[in-house]
Amino acid sequence: MLFDFLTENREKIIDRTRSKISDRPAPRASQTELEHGIPLFLTQLIGMLREGNRESVAEIGAGASRHGEDLSRMGLTVGQVVHDYGGLCQAITEIAGEDRIPISNGEFKTLNGCLDDAIASAVTQFGRKREQAASEEGAAELGFLVHELRNALNAATLAFEVVKTGAVGTRGSTSKSLDRSLRRMRELIDRSLVDVRLKAGMQRRSSLSVARLFEELSITAELEAKNRGLQFSIGPVAGDVRVDADPHILVSALENLLQNAFKFSRPEGHVSLQMFSTDARVQIEIQDECGGLPGGDVEDLFRVFEQRGQRRSGLGLGLAISRQAVEACGGTIQVRNLPGSGCVFSVELPRQQ
Repeated sequence: MLFDFLTENREKIIDRTRSKISDRPAPRASQTELEHGIPLFLTQLIGMLREGNRESVAEIGAGASRHGEDLSRMGLTVGQVVHDYGGLCQAITEIAGEDRIPISNGEFKTLNGCLDDAIASAVTQFGRKREQAASEEGAAELGFLVHELRNALNAATLAFEVVKTGAVGTRGSTSKSLDRSLRRMRELIDRSLVDVRLKAGMQRRSSLSVARLFEELSITAELEAKNRGLQFSIGPVAGDVRVDADPHILVSALENLLQNAFKFSRPEGHVSLQMFSTDARVQIEIQDECGGLPGGDVEDLFRVFEQRGQRRSGLGLGLAISRQAVEACGGTIQVRNLPGSGCVFSVELPRQQ
């Protein structure tokens, strides 16, 4: 009876299921979603019932796996995978009740068993694809990082070998190359450590003096500016201004912004670090003389692997990690373009009362 019912009402069941799935809030169901999942499953279920055995369950599982893979590519959730098959079961039950079709308990048990198999197969494949995508993304990031570290290490090794011969002085271009390579490795490692802390949720927020924060930032910033032939200045900071933040994460975010400013500022240019505060907010600004931002949406600067301008060196991770770090401290980060002059990166944080 169930076989005849499904065969005769196939399109009606698909339409009813489509109506149920289309009512879900978001994302809206697509025709492709139904075509690659529900109709295929119904066809296989009908074939299994015609044969009178469960040998076709493997085919049903394979079809459900394809459905799970499709959903994964479309960015749907595991709950929506279950929702699709649950909608199918409801549609079959409702239509059978409306048409007063006498389906036995054994046939409903077979139907529910097949639905369980389909859901399990779809969810398993869905999870496998998500894990694979996450693994590939992580491998890509790790590959970029290792590539950059290897390049910096190779440059440092070659420069050090030349310095060891005594043929060059400690203040020459070879020594400067060694210094740049070592600083580059330190930058990559520090940035990676912050990225790990953010992803692992290892933030440890505490009361932080902005004056002490600026003092810490100035030590490396002044050396960096001197090495690059730039001017660096720090604006006045009231001693009683404090924020609630993870000191390691916030320092790393601001160091990334400063390094970015030094890297792109014109020769003999000027980089400044300033603070402005109200009773509720603290704003930290880093202004450079990069000549202004290139065309395009400034928000793209904060995307992972995004690099703008002519000097495209590094991973393109610095600004993306800086934004994550600032947001982890309860703040926001924005950039303001100064055409023909430079740009200003602003970090705004809640002021601790």
